[in-house]
This record gives sequence, structure tokens and C-alpha cells, in this order.
Amino acid sequence: MPVRRLDPVLIDQIAAGEVIERPAAAVKELVENAIDAGARRIDVVVEKGGRRLIRITDDGSGMGPEDLALAIERHATSKLPEGRLDSIRTLGFRGEALPSIGAVARLTISSRPRAATRSAEEPLPEGIGQREAAGHRIRVDAGRVEPVRPAAIAPGTRVEVEDLFHATPARLKFLKGDRAEAMAVSQVMRRLALARADIAFSLAGDHIAGFDLAAQTADNAGLARRVEALIGTEFMENATRLEASHDQIGVSGFISLPTYHRATAEAQYFFVNGRPVRDRLLLGALRAAYADTIVSGRHSSVVLFLGLDPERVDVNVHPGKLEVRFRDSESVRNLLVRSIRDALAGEGHRAASRPSALLERFRVNERAPMAALPGLGYRPHADPPPAPVEAPPPVWLRGGMAEAQQAFGAKADEPETLAIPPLGFARAQIGETYILAENAEGLVIIDQHAAHERLVYERLKRARAEGGIMRQMLLIPAVVTLDPAARDRLAAAADLLETLGLVVEGFGGDAILIREVPAALAHVDAGKLARETADTLAEWGGCEGLEARLDLVLKSFACHHSIRAGRKLRLEEMDALLREMEATPASAQCNHGRPTSVRLSATDLERLFGRR
Repeated sequence: MPVRRLDPVLIDQIAAGEVIERPAAAVKELVENAIDAGARRIDVVVEKGGRRLIRITDDGSGMGPEDLALAIERHATSKLPEGRLDSIRTLGFRGEALPSIGAVARLTISSRPRAATRSAEEPLPEGIGQREAAGHRIRVDAGRVEPVRPAAIAPGTRVEVEDLFHATPARLKFLKGDRAEAMAVSQVMRRLALARADIAFSLAGDHIAGFDLAAQTADNAGLARRVEALIGTEFMENATRLEASHDQIGVSGFISLPTYHRATAEAQYFFVNGRPVRDRLLLGALRAAYADTIVSGRHSSVVLFLGLDPERVDVNVHPGKLEVRFRDSESVRNLLVRSIRDALAGEGHRAASRPSALLERFRVNERAPMAALPGLGYRPHADPPPAPVEAPPPVWLRGGMAEAQQAFGAKADEPETLAIPPLGFARAQIGETYILAENAEGLVIIDQHAAHERLVYERLKRARAEGGIMRQMLLIPAVVTLDPAARDRLAAAADLLETLGLVVEGFGGDAILIREVPAALAHVDAGKLARETADTLAEWGGCEGLEARLDLVLKSFACHHSIRAGRKLRLEEMDALLREMEATPASAQCNHGRPTSVRLSATDLERLFGRR
């Protein structure tokens, strides 16, 4: 078969397979065109998830009849005035979206330039008034272009896409249901609305939780209002502001506390020079920044804006323009990781607050029958309940009345004028596991093991960074027998483990000899330490870089040395733990990402007892 040129319409249909793979992609391209046109308000309506109708109306600069005719031609654009791809300052630049949509759907573009006027002497077409003559319309049906005609429209542009993919039925078979496609459109619109808080957006249609957002001021307060409207008040209550720059690269936005996380990564929004992206480098940097603090399998929520010279980033690397390439990717990654960690460290002991969910667990269902309430000893239509058995006193009262009064009363050396620290003062220990403290706002319940585990881990990290962890030589070296794989892992990592204070060497067969341990772990079971360290080394395959690998071992060390649940503490020990938590970065969560404390405000307590 001889080589031949493809039909132009077929070329556009092939291109549409890459650029417009679903209704959400068409919405994205058309809304980006409206933003590039300087629109201050953009309204989007979809039907049947976008496959039946997509209508986008904006008040941008608009187009005249000549521009309309060119806009639906392939690779015709107004966004590359200098013909350069190394300094792109607009969202669109390829000139592919409109001809691709027109090749697979029924496309109608109506537009009127903002300054469009018509002289009084110029004759009007028959049946067309002065207002209508200022606008024009062009239609494209599966690649067939109709002539440009006058149209009635306010200044701006209205684009209607009907029966998407009717010209390529095979593509329709790969679309999901109307609800799924509508949700994808909603997600695209949320990203675009976050990218430009200074533009008013509205979204409506079936199967869509629409919105109507007013334009916000171009400052941090305006962005905060837009983020709260789209992501929710709960996110803003559990997020911290981030702003940093280095080497003419800036990053700003909001990041969630490590104890506020989600099951999916869909609430992670990145913008590069105002362009929404889902870039692997940025997502990897985010995972690395939170790796030390978040629960495995959970995802942080962020809204981050990266700004840099357009010549330092290539946006022409992905058909949907969702990925970018940075000229200096290492600088970008380091800035993100460092700034996120610094921002989280600045929050100290602050943890996510979700009191409403916690209160629901405590609240008794008033409509439940007595038989449904366990532990009350009441059974309707049964024999009378047995005589009550006196329960043993709570653990915090077992030391006698004097100790109880000291736990719940004012401390003797606590002046009335003393400022109350954020975590307050310890009042009691519950179940020899939890510390009950009182601060200015209410009660704080601390998991003593989780909190101390984070403190020990941070101490070990500081010691490693400052020159090495102190080691304690064992009076009698410990010989530990392991399975061959675990023994080989320890032997292979001997040099690295020595920098962490654990000195091991082979002892023949499947045995390992432990000569020195970190000074903080001098009293732990050396055999257990060796076995769990070997298990930790087996997890190294999922870690990024040497530092992350070393930190993983330190987490294991910290778990050994931490205060265990079931250990009774004096009030002085509890207060010392609270003060160190307040001074330690990331003390709001343990090494596994779980919260170390829960707070109940005075208002929460009043709700528990029906006072509110």
C-alpha cells in the first residue's frame, strides 16, 4: 500500500484521542482558554457528565470573525507571540483543543470582543439588530465547518460542545458512567478555581455538587477563603500556612498537619506558575516531607503554589499538560521537602482537632432501650439484678487520698499567676497508659508511650546530625542467633549501624555479636534489638535515600527505649514529658503517624454533659 497523507479531519480525530480523552479534559482546555482570555467570571454547565452538553461562558476579551475562523484550525493560537516554547506564560499554547473537539463533537463558538462596535453608516444584515451584529458565531460538526455568522452575545465568549465523541463511537465505549464523568469534571473545576482565586467560577449540572464562587482578593486572605470554600473548613482548621523561597524559586500555600490525613491523595493540589499539575517529582517530594510523621497508607492534604521563571520549567512534556519538567529539579525538590518539614516543625505539639467525631463516640443514645446499654446490669422482664459489687478504685486513686488530692487539686508549688503552658499540667494517669492534663482551654489526654517514642526519636536524630550517637560498650558482648537472611542484613549494614551507635560483627554460622549499643538503649534486650533491627532493614526497599534509611532504624531504636504502656509515672515525670513535647518538633504524632494527644475544650465537656 503506498504512503499517503491522512485526511485533515482524521488527523484531528487522532489528535483528539490524546488531548480530549474524556469530558473533563474538554472542560479543562476550554476553561484554560477563558482564563488566558482575561475572564473575570467563568460559568460551566454540563449534562450527562459532559457527553451530552458542555457549555462554558466567560466575560473575557472575546474574538472577532477573523479570529473565530482561525481558532478552529489546527495549531492556530494567539498565545505564542514570539514563537518560543521556552518561556510559556499562558495555560494553553498548542492550538489543538478547539479543532480536536470540533472533530469529534458538535462545537459552537459564539464570541464578541469587549470593544466591538459598529458604525452607524455601515448597513446591517437583514433581520439582525445593532447588538447582534457586534457578535459572531461559528459551528463545527465532526470536522465540517460552517461559515461565520452574526450572533447575539454579550462581550466575551460562549462555547458549547454537544454530543461529545458522536463522530468516534469507539471512544464512547471507554467513557465511564455519567456520575463518574461528572465527578471528574468537578475535580478539574476545583483545581482551576483554586489556581485563580481572583476569578469568579460557577459549576452546575446533573450528578454534580456544583458551586458558585465569588472572585476573591489576590492575597493570602482571599486564597484562604477560596480554599475553605472548595476543600472545607475542617482542612483549614487543621492546616498551617507555608511560604518559603530559595534560588528564585518560591513556594506558598497550605499544608495539613500530619495527624490530619485522608485515605486517598485526591486532596493534594499543586500549581506551577498558576498551572494545575499532577507531577511525579512534586508528589514524591511531598511523600518524602511527610514520611517521618504520617501514618503508612494515608495521604496528606495540601494546596501548594510553586513560582519560578518560565524559562526554568518545560510545560510541553505531557498531552494534557499535567506534568512539567524542571531545569533544576533537585532545587525544587529540596525546597519543597525542607519548607514543608520546617512548617510542620513550627507547629510543635499541635495535633488535628476533630472534637465532634470524638464527642459522638462518648454520647449516649438517649433513644436506646436499657438492654442495649452494656454494663448497667439491667435486664427488662428478668430477675432483679444482683447486689452491686464494689469496684476497685481507679488506678490514679490507688495511692491513697493524699495522692488523689494532689493529682486533681492545685499543685502546691503552682502560683496562681503562673502562665499555663499549651499542654497544661499533669493531673493524673489513667490506666497507667494515658496522662490526663489540664490547660487553659480544657483537658488534654496524652498517650505516654506514643509521645515519648517521638521524643526519643527526635533526640537520636539530633545526636546523629550533631556528630554521632553516644555508644555504650557491653560488659559481656551479646551473641544473638538469627535466621541466615536477617544475619546477612545486619552484617551488610554494619558500617551504617555503627554510625547509629550499634556495633555488630559476624560470629560464625548464623550468629551475630553485639559489642556496643546506643547509650540510650543500654538496658534493652540486645537479642530483641538485633532481631527487630534486622526486620527494619528488610523494609529499606521502600525508603528514599540514605537519610531516610537511617531514620527508619532510629525509629526502631526509639520504640525500644520509650516509656511503655503500663508504667506508672509520678506527676513530676508527667510534667517533664509535657514540657519536652512542647519543645520538640512534630511531637503531635508518634513515629507511626498516630496522634500523641487528644484535646477536649471546656465547650466539648459541656456538650458531653448536655450543658450545651
